[in-house]
Amino acid sequence: MTNHKDKILLLDGATGTELDKRGVDISLPLWSAGALIHAPETLLRVHCDYLNAGAYAITANTFRTNQRALSKAGLDENAAKQLTLQAVQIAQAARDKCNANALVLGSVAPLEDCYRPDLSPDEKTCEAEHGQMIANLLEAEVDLLLIETMNNLTEAKAAISQARKQCNSPAKWIVSFCMKSQGSPGELLSGENVIELFDEFEDAFAVGVNCTAAPETDMHMNYLRKHLPKHIKIAAYANIGSADQQGNWISTDAIEPQRYAEYAMNWIDSGATIIGGCCGTTPTTIAAIANRLDAACQAT
Repeated sequence: MTNHKDKILLLDGATGTELDKRGVDISLPLWSAGALIHAPETLLRVHCDYLNAGAYAITANTFRTNQRALSKAGLDENAAKQLTLQAVQIAQAARDKCNANALVLGSVAPLEDCYRPDLSPDEKTCEAEHGQMIANLLEAEVDLLLIETMNNLTEAKAAISQARKQCNSPAKWIVSFCMKSQGSPGELLSGENVIELFDEFEDAFAVGVNCTAAPETDMHMNYLRKHLPKHIKIAAYANIGSADQQGNWISTDAIEPQRYAEYAMNWIDSGATIIGGCCGTTPTTIAAIANRLDAACQAT
C-alpha cells in the first residue's frame, strides 16, 4: 500500500463540540445548526481544518437541520430546506478551497435525542421526516448520505428505506449505529441487535458504528466484519468518552489524539476501511490518524 487513500477513507471529526471549543453557541434545540445562522465562517474554518489535517471526507453540518429540530427553535417550515442547502454549500466551499477531491457527506441524524431511543417516532413518521431530509440533501448534491447515530431498528429501517427509494444509484448511502458501550457486540442503545437489519444492508456503501466510546468500538467492528458480506465496507468514528447514567460526560484515554489514533488502527485491523471521529475529537485527532496511516504505508 503506497497511499493510505487507496484503501482507507479518512473522515473528519466532531463538528458540534469543535464549534463549542471555538466559542459558538451549540445549545439545544439547534445544537450545531446554530452555526449556520450565527457563525458560518467559523463552520467553514472547521471543515477546512479537518481537510488540512488529512480528512478525505467531511460531513455537512446537517445533523440538526431537519424540520422537527428547527421547529423547536421557532423556525418555520422553509428553514429545513434552506439551512440544509446552506450547510452543504459551506462544506462544498471548504472542499473546493482545501481539497477538490474530497467527498461531502450529508448527515441524517435521529429525529429526537441520540441517546433516547424511547423518544423515536413511529415508523411512518420517521419515513416521512427522514424522506424530506434525504430529498433536501440529494438536491444539495452531497456525494453520500450518512445515516448516523441510529439508536433503534425502527428509525434506522425507515431512513434506509427512504435512502434506497430516493437514490438514483446503489451504494449511495452509509448507515452508522450508536451502540451500547457496555453491551453485547452489535447491541444498540435500544437493546436491539443490529443483526436484525442485515437484510437491509445489501446495497449500502458502508455500515458502521459511531457515537460510541472509542475503547468499546472494536468489538462492534469485529462483529460487523464477521457477519456482513465482504463487499460492504465497515466504518468507525467514535467518541472520546461516553455519558454515565446521570448524563455526565466521562472522557476515556481517547481524549489524547495519539491514543485515539491507536484505537483507530485497531479498527482497521478489525476490518474497517472508513474511519474518523465523533464527539470530542478534533482536527488534531484526525491529523494523528493521518500520520499513523502514512507511517503504516511507508513501512510496507
